[in-house]
Amino acid sequence: MLSNVSSDPSVVAGAFAGAVALAIAYNQISLYLARRKFQQENGCQPLLHHFPIKDPIFGIDNIIESVRAKNEHRLLDRILNNFEKYGNTFGSKMAQRKIIVTREPENVKTILSLKFKDYSLGNRIDALGPLLGKGIFTMDGDFWAHSRAMIRPNFTRDQVADLEAFERHIQKLWKKIPRDGSTVDLQDLFFRFTIDSATEFLFGVSTNTLKEGADDASGAEFAKAFTIAQDACASRNRRGILNLFVSDKEADEATKFCHKFVGQFVEEAIRYRQKVDVEKSGEEKYVFLHTLAQDTQDKTRLQDEILNVLLAGRDTTASLLANMWFMLAKNPAIYEKLRREVEETFPDGELPTYEKLRNMKYLKYCMNESLRIHPVVPVNSRLAVRDTVLPRGGGIDGRSPVFVPKGHVVTYSTYAMHRDTRFFGKDAHEFRPERWETLRPGWEYLPFNGGPRICLGQQYALTEAGYVTCRLCQEFKNVESRDPGPWKEGLTLTLCSANGTKVSLTPA
Repeated sequence: MLSNVSSDPSVVAGAFAGAVALAIAYNQISLYLARRKFQQENGCQPLLHHFPIKDPIFGIDNIIESVRAKNEHRLLDRILNNFEKYGNTFGSKMAQRKIIVTREPENVKTILSLKFKDYSLGNRIDALGPLLGKGIFTMDGDFWAHSRAMIRPNFTRDQVADLEAFERHIQKLWKKIPRDGSTVDLQDLFFRFTIDSATEFLFGVSTNTLKEGADDASGAEFAKAFTIAQDACASRNRRGILNLFVSDKEADEATKFCHKFVGQFVEEAIRYRQKVDVEKSGEEKYVFLHTLAQDTQDKTRLQDEILNVLLAGRDTTASLLANMWFMLAKNPAIYEKLRREVEETFPDGELPTYEKLRNMKYLKYCMNESLRIHPVVPVNSRLAVRDTVLPRGGGIDGRSPVFVPKGHVVTYSTYAMHRDTRFFGKDAHEFRPERWETLRPGWEYLPFNGGPRICLGQQYALTEAGYVTCRLCQEFKNVESRDPGPWKEGLTLTLCSANGTKVSLTPA
């Protein structure tokens, strides 16, 4: 009789299902007990505040409101207001993932440095991968470490201090700026300047978007396509799960063009490298891509890495320049003070040098202040790859550690951190370069990321922005804002003015 029962399919199926249920229950109980012990050992306390979500499963309402706020140029202010309302570290949810949102410097330091290996970039590759592929900004682990090792030697002092290329593009920039007091959008010109200089540095050939009557229009076409494809990356990053219902043919075509355009330079670099290896000849002009091809001749790898670097090479400097000159135009006294320093440092129109640029205090204050109030990357996030802990945010006073389970996202806002009155005073929302005379911030000021992933090209970006600013100060005695309103958020992958940097300039 027992044999008949044991062979009954329904009984076997029931027994199997019961065993599976018991195994799942056992694993869940074991996980719960292990995590409870982990939290007790680390003194963790629960988060005091959580952002209210109407959709508890997917957090779709949060995604929709974020997209709406971005389109209305108030996403960063929404984030800032949430910190004011829910505290400096609070819980939220978006696209089935639980999120911890923070602007505590100690938490950011822990994520980016102290417990760097506890976190990954999460789904960044899904958003940026269609354009950038697998490179230094999209990958983790050994792949990322190899990318960084390949790229680091290309940002030595000798490369950063070579200002002649900047001056060549400055001469083209002058021809685009009206001398009769009419309005010009410097933001547009800055983005054209930086892609021209970046492509010359990276490819050995400039896109020449500033050049009048350029012989080859493909450079300008690439610059336009790169912007479209990059904006699509930012949109995918914000939409999250909603990407399943969205297609963008224009972005797809732009991405294909970018890959084709860069691919031709990759193939040329590989041919050059093979020729040099055979002939053992030197190279008169430094080309980033030629040097990179010494490490690998994998076409896809080279294309991906160069697009990753180009993204930073164009956008970081252009965003800094555009935001800073918007504020300089709104503050003529600050511009006059900056011009005096430029005239004293480089009298009689002397061209700026690397060493003197590095020693200009007020120029540094202006750039620091611009990066503080308008950080180029105002929001970032990491995914916990193991159970871990943040040092702040738990308990009634928010000073106790917080448990971060594996799979949770931690989002941090440099925009909100840089405007925190605890660190930058009651006037933290104002553009005041003089604050840097005495300010010596730690992790509360993070313009170029921090920890092992700190920006390799930060000195290149600051040198280029400083050089362009000095040359503009030499060339124009006054700058007047032609934008009647305050600075308005324009957020893609980087942060700029939504209305551009519309000014008039008076020749010196």
